[in-house]
Amino acid sequence: MTEAEKKEFKIAFMPSGKRGNFPEGTTILDASRSLGVDLDSVCGGRAICGRCQIELAEGQFAKHGITSDSSHLSDVSEPEKKYAKRKSLEKERRLGCQSKLLGDVVIDVPPESQLHQQIVRKDFEATDIFINPITRLYYIDSTIDLYENIEKLLVDKLHKDWSLSIETITCDSQTLANAIKNPSQGFTLAVRDETEVVGVWPGLIEAIYGAAIDIGSTTIAVNLCDLKNGKVISSQGSMNPQIRFGEDLMSRVSYCMQNPGSQTELTKVVRDAINNLIKKACSESEIEPNLVMETTVVGNPVMHHIFLGFDPVPLGVAPFKLETSEALSISAADYGLDIHPQAEIYVLPCLAGHVGADAAAVILTEKPYDQKKMNLIVDVGTNAEIVVGNEDQILAASSPTGPAFEGAQINSGQRAAPGAIERVRINPSDLKARFKVIGSDLWSDDPDFKESIKNIGITGICGSGIIEAVAEMYLSGIISTDGLMNEEAAKDNQCLFKDGRTYSYMLYDGEQKIIVTQNDIRAIQLAKAALYAGARLLMDKLDIKKIDKIRFAGAFGSHIDVKYAMVLGLIPDCDLDEVSSAGNAASTGARTALLDIKSRREIEKEVKKIEKIETATEPLFQEYFVGAMSIPHNSDPFDELSKIVKLPQKKTVKTTKKRRRRKKSDL
Repeated sequence: MTEAEKKEFKIAFMPSGKRGNFPEGTTILDASRSLGVDLDSVCGGRAICGRCQIELAEGQFAKHGITSDSSHLSDVSEPEKKYAKRKSLEKERRLGCQSKLLGDVVIDVPPESQLHQQIVRKDFEATDIFINPITRLYYIDSTIDLYENIEKLLVDKLHKDWSLSIETITCDSQTLANAIKNPSQGFTLAVRDETEVVGVWPGLIEAIYGAAIDIGSTTIAVNLCDLKNGKVISSQGSMNPQIRFGEDLMSRVSYCMQNPGSQTELTKVVRDAINNLIKKACSESEIEPNLVMETTVVGNPVMHHIFLGFDPVPLGVAPFKLETSEALSISAADYGLDIHPQAEIYVLPCLAGHVGADAAAVILTEKPYDQKKMNLIVDVGTNAEIVVGNEDQILAASSPTGPAFEGAQINSGQRAAPGAIERVRINPSDLKARFKVIGSDLWSDDPDFKESIKNIGITGICGSGIIEAVAEMYLSGIISTDGLMNEEAAKDNQCLFKDGRTYSYMLYDGEQKIIVTQNDIRAIQLAKAALYAGARLLMDKLDIKKIDKIRFAGAFGSHIDVKYAMVLGLIPDCDLDEVSSAGNAASTGARTALLDIKSRREIEKEVKKIEKIETATEPLFQEYFVGAMSIPHNSDPFDELSKIVKLPQKKTVKTTKKRRRRKKSDL
């Protein structure tokens, strides 16, 4: 078969979303290099370094028009077998340099195979938390007669010394016997909720631990805490491995729809990822996983359902019915967590079909129900969660923003990693941009900038960068209020150039060009309009015209410049002094629920008072969405923003009316 006769097959890479068509026999490594996919390799494709490890995702991927199967890659080669014997290669892993295309495939690039490692910025914000954990330690140092009823003696001792009314001892008899076989050294008991003995250790144990777990659609964060003092002793994060099944939530739900039974695989990979993070946190802190007695879990409804093993498919179609919205206290061992065998998981309650336990955690952190000011709280992700209200009434909703704010579906987009442009400023006189990249503190016009990035390069633009780029393009006159490129400006400026039928903007003209296309702008418009429309709908339901205070929750919200968010029209007009980041409020809420049993009862009570609005079924949502497509908005005033930012005058598009032909009947 000649080169011209070779078949071509589709390939899509995750998590970047980059895709293309390549001839049969093309190696995955060569395809990745052609598409600019971040796949590492040092040995030049000789199967020596092992850095180009990939995983094939099997199943139907309607979004890409791909049915991916293991038979669509060449058989394991002899060099791969030799490498596997020498360095070990996980069963589901292949080497990209040895795997050749034989059909359509979806390829997952694991974080450790990426040249530019993902920075997972899921920090918790320092906040006051009352330390009142559900599980506490009690040390017993008195001599015990091993021939008597040990369980009864323990119950009596705990009642006498600490006034505890023990109802259950869940430790098995052998564990109990082993712990107290040398009574002279004493032993330590762990008691949950003052009624249940759940752990026992010989001697004095001074600390037990808990893990606050935030399962995001993109990243997973685990904060390991000392239950005695609330101190975070280790914070760990990783990409959510479910991303290979779809970039956004609905893609994963769709995957489960098209591949019945596949939710078990999604459940397994997320539990495995959590276990790896807990193991890493324990190793870093030099503690045994057996000392982790409590965990709390938050996440959006889809992540919540998949972690718990519930079918997420009902969340993909109206009426978006939850399996359960109640808070749950469940056995960690039953849900695959490798910690103390009697450890418990507390899952915060969900609010509605697309407003989950993560939103409840944010509400617990921000406490709008204790404030007179009218609050708007937004957690920006692939599915934005929106809360509006105060002590009188609170409404909550979700809005499908998609992955554009995270750099996905953007021409030069990537997630937040070294080399990604994260800050942008455009000179209105010559339309040239200067910028900052993750990994350097210097702006691009600084003489030392090139030296500061020589090891990381300029690889793309992340979510905060694309927001600032589009906002600056608007302020400098490159795009109009409707998001269209200024053709007049393109005549005299090389930064704007013809790109097919539309125009594009050259943000950086280097070895790897960073371009903002008309399609990129439209993707950002669609995402921001969805968020704004959701907020505006809730304001309409509450019959209010103004928001007093805005808080951005989530990893993305921590790094967005609030001024540019408002210029773009991401949020309603508000005094900018009252617009700020809440940090990763969901993780903070998970930590609060971990460390304070009263906070669990508090959020369970407050969630029941919150009214849930389903944007998908609200007729006005579409109307608000259309108005919000303009930058910052088609009609809503931005008086507060105008006090500190000179907004361009809205230009009206002149249209030439066609003369109506006269009909004979008119004569």
